[in-house]
Amino acid sequence: MLPPSLRHRDFRLLWIGQLISISGSMMQNAAILWHVSEVHHNPIALGGVGLVRVVPVIALSFVSGIIADRFDRRKVILIAQTGMALCALALGGLAFGKTQSLWPIYALAALSAAFGAFDLPARQALIPSIVPRDDLPNAFSVNATMWQAAAIVGPALSGFIIEGYGLHAAYWLNALSFIAVLIAVGLMRVNARVAEEHQPPASIAAALEGLRFVRNTPIVLSSMLLDFFATFFSSATALLPIYAKDILHVGARGYGILASAEASGALIAGVILTFIPRIPRQGRTLLISVVCYGLSTILFGFSTTFLIAFIGLAGVGASDTVSMVIRNTVRQLHTPDHIRGRMVSVNMIFFMGGPQLGELEAGLVAGWLGAPFSVISGGVGCLIAVLWVAKQWPMLWGYDLPRGAAAQHAAAD
Repeated sequence: MLPPSLRHRDFRLLWIGQLISISGSMMQNAAILWHVSEVHHNPIALGGVGLVRVVPVIALSFVSGIIADRFDRRKVILIAQTGMALCALALGGLAFGKTQSLWPIYALAALSAAFGAFDLPARQALIPSIVPRDDLPNAFSVNATMWQAAAIVGPALSGFIIEGYGLHAAYWLNALSFIAVLIAVGLMRVNARVAEEHQPPASIAAALEGLRFVRNTPIVLSSMLLDFFATFFSSATALLPIYAKDILHVGARGYGILASAEASGALIAGVILTFIPRIPRQGRTLLISVVCYGLSTILFGFSTTFLIAFIGLAGVGASDTVSMVIRNTVRQLHTPDHIRGRMVSVNMIFFMGGPQLGELEAGLVAGWLGAPFSVISGGVGCLIAVLWVAKQWPMLWGYDLPRGAAAQHAAAD
């Protein structure tokens, strides 16, 4: 029996396309870190990957939100996905040519992130158009499960492909995976345009409307800040090559498995959530899940064996999935359709900026005081951030979307 959201044809198409495409993208994310570590074995160089990815996201976020609310969201997705596929092909060319310079790798990673900055607002804003509001919580649970399944397959596959066929093969396989989303979006029947009377003008004021909406909606703002600070302090992904090579001594294959460990825990959590119609006491559950995220990061930081490292990373993924499902549901149900693209673009700064800037911070601290200290102190910073957010917005602890709220929000729109 299919989950409720997957009974809707267009969402089912998007879900399958994303499963294939995101598997490829996750494989490429792991491949880039390995690629950089091969060219320049330095924690700061690894942290630089996060920096070059986040700069385009911040620079283009408000523009991408306007575009998602003004134009056919399907066409925006098609163009952005094609651009990311071309970047993957070019990265494969660099790896095949055994380039020993970091800047072209960074440049293509930045360009791919720029295309992604346009893809994400359009894709997330599209979901409420293809899934009824009562099925939205389930859609985000199912999406989380898909995302984490892809995050297991992609990084794990990257280790075997890198070792067996070379870095270039991982990049080129990712380029092929984008075809799945292009086909899925092309087959959709939904009208993916915002009603003409609600389309924003191409102006700075319209671009900033999403920021004003977030600032004036405490439940949305507090959830975004919680996400940003937690992922900023607890980003350990950039240091995985160092753990695999220098601490755990497990090589490329072990690195691939470690890179999929977060997703393994997240997949288990996502499957469980798929069969839970409604998460109770959502605000409290959100805060507790982020506390577990920080504690799991600390466990990974202390690890000296492969098993403990895997368990710590799996705990990070499981707790993050619970948090992500709640955050996404709350934001979509509290946001009118005509401003969804701009709300997602603001959120993109928080949820992509947090981990990417966190990777830079982790690399800098690791270069100064070592990788374990960087990871452990980041987990502690995450716990402090949860306490601060809970104190600043005490209503978050007691927040719980009542039954039938989806229908009420739909009527309000």
